[in-house]
This record gives sequence, C-alpha cells and structure tokens, in this order.
Amino acid sequence: MRPVTDATPLIAANAVAFDTETTGLDVREARILQLGGVALVNGRLQPGDAFETLVDPGVPVPPRSTAIHGITGQMLRTAPGFADAWPRFEAYRKGRLLIGYALGFDLAVLEREAHRAGLLWQAPRTLCVRMLAGLVNPHLPDASLEAIAAWLEVDTSGRHTATADARIAGEIFIALAPHLAERGIRTVAEAERASSLRSQALRQQAEAGWSEPFLRRNGAPSHALEAIDPYAFRHRVREAATGAPVVAHEDLAVLEAARLMAKHRISSLLLSADGRSGGSIAEYSIVTERDVLRAVASGGGEALAGRVSAIASKPVIAVQGDAFFYQALGLMSREKVRHLAVSDSEGHLSGVISARDFLKFRAGAAVDLQARIETATTPADLAGAWSRVAVIASALLDEEIDARIIAEIISGILCSITANACRMALQEMQADGLGAPPVSYAVMVLGSGGRGESLLAADQDNAVIFAEGDPDGPEDKWFAVFAEKFTDYLHMAAIPLCRGGVMARNPAWRGSVETWRARVDAWVAKARPQDLLNVDIFYDLRAVYGEEALVTALAGHAWEKGAERVEFAKLLGESVRNVGSPFTLFGGFRQENGRLDLKLHGLFPIAALARALAIRHHLPHASTRARLEALAELPAMPRSDLLALRDAHRFLIARVLEQQVEDIAAGIPLSNHIAVDRLASGQQKTLKDALRTVAIIPELVRSAMFAN
Repeated sequence: MRPVTDATPLIAANAVAFDTETTGLDVREARILQLGGVALVNGRLQPGDAFETLVDPGVPVPPRSTAIHGITGQMLRTAPGFADAWPRFEAYRKGRLLIGYALGFDLAVLEREAHRAGLLWQAPRTLCVRMLAGLVNPHLPDASLEAIAAWLEVDTSGRHTATADARIAGEIFIALAPHLAERGIRTVAEAERASSLRSQALRQQAEAGWSEPFLRRNGAPSHALEAIDPYAFRHRVREAATGAPVVAHEDLAVLEAARLMAKHRISSLLLSADGRSGGSIAEYSIVTERDVLRAVASGGGEALAGRVSAIASKPVIAVQGDAFFYQALGLMSREKVRHLAVSDSEGHLSGVISARDFLKFRAGAAVDLQARIETATTPADLAGAWSRVAVIASALLDEEIDARIIAEIISGILCSITANACRMALQEMQADGLGAPPVSYAVMVLGSGGRGESLLAADQDNAVIFAEGDPDGPEDKWFAVFAEKFTDYLHMAAIPLCRGGVMARNPAWRGSVETWRARVDAWVAKARPQDLLNVDIFYDLRAVYGEEALVTALAGHAWEKGAERVEFAKLLGESVRNVGSPFTLFGGFRQENGRLDLKLHGLFPIAALARALAIRHHLPHASTRARLEALAELPAMPRSDLLALRDAHRFLIARVLEQQVEDIAAGIPLSNHIAVDRLASGQQKTLKDALRTVAIIPELVRSAMFAN
C-alpha cells in the first residue's frame, strides 16, 4: 500500500484510525491498556480490516479507569506487554497515516511506554480530528469527541473501547474532509500546516504534557513527495516505435506470416487489403507471435495453412506518436495487449510499438498513474490520481526536464481525469434514470489545460458542445445536469471550481453547435472588452471526451472568424498593455507578502500576446511555444524578440513549478506566486532579464500585429 506523502489528498488517504485506552489521564503516569485501529483505504473506512489488543501495563488498573472503559486487571492476565503489542501494531500500520482524537495525549503516553520498554520511539505521521474540527467549526460548544460526532452526525455506539473510538475518529475524519477542502485544506501537508497554526490549542496541550499531533518540519524535506523513475514521462512513443512497420496482405497464410515475423525479428505483423503502410489505422488488423502459437496449439500443424486474417485482431489499438510513454503503457495495460499501432496526427499508420520496447524502461509509476485514472470510480480515486502529479513534477524537475514538457504532462493528466469524471457522471445519470445523452456532444478543456501549459495550481476551465438543441431546451437541461455532476466530481478530486465561472455547469459555457457558432460570431464582431476574458480562454480549447469532430469544427470556425477581423485581434493585443511593472522604483522586485506573482507579470502577458498574434495571422497552434515559434518564422516579424519571450516563458514556468512543489511539501496553499529570496543570485538575475523581456510586449503588439 502506498505510503503517505505531503501531497496525499485527505479524501483519498490510506490511513489507520487509532485509539488507546489507558490507566488514567496524566501523561506522566498513564499506562496503555488497549490499542485499537481500523483501516481507511482510499478515504473509506474498512470495518473488516481492524486491529485490537489488550496490553498488560504491569501495574494495577485504577477502579475509576475501569468504570470508564470496563478493562480490569483480571482481563489483562494473559495480555502481551507493550514491548510485544506495539511492534505488532506497527506491523499492521505499515507506515500509514495515523488518525485519531486528541492524539497528542496518546502520542505522549506511547513515547513514555516505548522508553520504558526499551523500544526506539519513532513518531508516526498523524492527524488529530480534534484539531481539524476546530479549524472547520471553531464555535463548537466544546471539543469533546461526543460534541464533534454529534455535529457531524457520526454514530458513537461502543464508546470507550479502543476499536470503537478509533472507528468514530475515522468516521469524523471522513466527514471533515469535504469541509476542510472548502477551506483550501486538501492534502496531508496542508492539514499539518493548518493544525500548526492553532497556537492556543497547541499551547494548552503542551501545558498538559501532550505531544504535538503532527510532525513539525524545519524547512521542506528534499524528497517530501516520494521518488519515482521519470523515464516514462520524459520520452514519447515516436522515439521507440519502429519507423517502417512491416505490413502484409491479409490473405497471407499463417505459416508465411510466421516466416515474415522471424525474418524481420518482430513479434507482430500488420495486415491490410493492399499490404501497404501509411493508410488509415482503421484499414489494418494485427497478428502476433502469440496468436500463431495459440492457433498451432489448438489446431496443430494444419493451422499453418489457414489464412492469417482468421486469427488476426481488428480494429488495431493505436496511439499517437506524440504521446508520452506513460500514456502508451497505460493503454496497453487497460486493453491487455502487448502491441500498439502508432499513428501520425492525421490518423495514418506510421509505426508499431511493443511491450518489449519498454522492457528496458522502469515504468511502474507511469502504469500506476494511468491505471488509477482509468479505474477510478469515486472522486477519492480521482483525487488519489491527481495527487501523483506533484510527485511526477518533482521528479522531472530534479532531472532538469524542460518545464514546458512537465506542464504538458500535467495538462494531459488533467484532461484524462476530466474525461473520467465525465464517464462517472454518465454512469450516475443512467443509474438515476436520466438516460443516455440525447444527442452527440463533446467536453472541452479550455485555458492553460487546453494549451498544454497547466501547472500544479490548476482549477477547472471547461465547456460542453452538443449537436443540436435550444438554450434551456430539453437537450440543454440534460447537459446542465451532466455538467454539474462532472464538475462537482472534479472539485471533490482537488481540482477546484473556476472562480470566474468558466465551466459547463454555467449556461454561457454550454450550448449546441449553432449556439456556439453564434457566440463566436458575436465575440468577434462586437469585440467588446468584457468579452476578452471569454475569448482568451476559448481559443485555447481541447476536446477531452465525446465527439472530437464537434470541437475540431468549432475551433476551425473560431480561428477563421478571428483572422477575418483585424479589430478583434488588435483588441486582444491591447489587453496585455496595461499589466503593472514587477519592479520597484529602485529596481527591486515588487513583492506582496514576500512573493512575486509570475502569472500576472510574466506567464499571462506572454500567453496572451502569442494568442492574439496567432489569431491575427491565422496560426492555429495550441501552445504558447508553438505560436511564438510560428510567428517568428513569418516575414517582417521581430524574430529575436519573439524567441526571447519563448525562452522567458520556459524559465518562468520552471520557477513557478519549483515553488509549487516546495509549497506542497510545506502545506502552503498553491498559487502562481514565488518567493524570490529562495532563488540563487544567478536565477534572480535571469528572472529580472526575463521580466524585462516581458516589458517589451506592449511595443511588440503594435509592431507585430500588422507585420506581413
């Protein structure tokens, strides 16, 4: 079971709800009488997976204690001592997070017991529901377990036995998780940090001799987010795929197909009616060496004379050459195949890749992530998958991978999770009797996710297009319910609702093909300043679920209309001319609370400039990098300035990602602000140079908008 990390989401935690029964409430004298625990798996309590043991304290049990929990000295005559009981519990815990009520007391008593028993005490990672409840509801009449349970409607039957109290604490934790998420406390590290800020409660507990119910760090640990092998996230399928796939006629005999595979030293053979490569993927079938072996095993030597098409598989499962290894590995795992056809951007056959091509790559983390996304059935499952993104980003930053590639990977995972949230929403709607979608449709991710430039502080920007139907008509109402469900799933999975309301649950971001085309036409024709934010996000769209052709056609219409009206592109360019300076009067960084907003002062202006100029010159590329490089190739363009902005964009993305990884480890809510003081002097100088490059954008808008 995966150990807890800083990025572990509370709603998907693998943990043990824990409690003890003791001889008294004075930590200096109290002895352990009972240990109890109940497992939480992916944020769900598992009553059938529990631990309980009595513990012989070696001292008499006070009658006043027995009156509370019912444990007598007679009951403890055959119980193990603490020296035996605690290692057994630790073997059960297996490094998982400990959750309990008033854990500071338990930890203090446990530490003293460990010292008495001669055991090396290693404080486990813990969260106290008493501390967390105070964060959510500081106005509770008291902080007792009964009061918290009553507020959250948690059953307290069986109170004052270790296992029952552990179960109650676990149910309280589960009930608290969504309340904490509403306050921006979504991960273990964020919960630890928020608990550490409750100074008055901590002071009272310290005066009683309790331990702190969380691990306090001096600075962020260098490997707080767990180590992974980043190879499968660094390389693309085209790097390993065969450049010239072997294709044979589909009427070939099985024996001849086997000879061809042996001749070319390959484990699969593609088949088509004309035996040629380069056609549409749909034209091909595939036969593998295992297919041949199974045919011979069942039919003997006679099977070799049969037509190979009889044992081939169709359609061929394919992956695009630009996909990352982790996506191909996930597809193989999901489809239970060992070979994939490789297609180009237009869906034509360009190669083949097999499981053997991945044998030299350690790709466990990649397969695990894709499997987590594809098999998710609850928001907690999605949250667990999303939490892995920070781990991947941290590992790739350590490998000094281009930050733009890391952002592209984050975007791809965001889109995959969005798609699975859509699938879950459809299943729920059908279970509720709302039926299948009334018409064909597609879900789009917009903004940075659509450009492939998402960072770790991503929120939702999405939209829905459907084939036909009027606003507020029956089709629109069906998709309104669908959109509310999938956006709620994403919100629960730690991908927050968009503060600006750019989501399909809002009517402005949902509509038929006709409605969307009319919207685009109105945006372009009127070109009002209040429409600019909508347009900025809309031109960065990507289909993630449903009929991709609907999105492709809409995007083509939008780019065509945008290029027709110079006034429209010009107004888009004007939107980046009034961004304030990031520098003070004396040339220092203009910081707020010790941090500088790199989105406001860098990433936003660069992306907005690239988008406006790409629309003006009809260069429908997806990413900021591709747009800037395409613009730089046009005649009369300020090439060096555009490429300087491209490089500044890469540098700024890296700095924001590094800060976000550190903030996750420290439990600090994510943003696009960086602490400049953490940068080395050389990086600070480069940051100033990058931001000075951004300062030329207003002049660049004027000179490049009308360049031919």
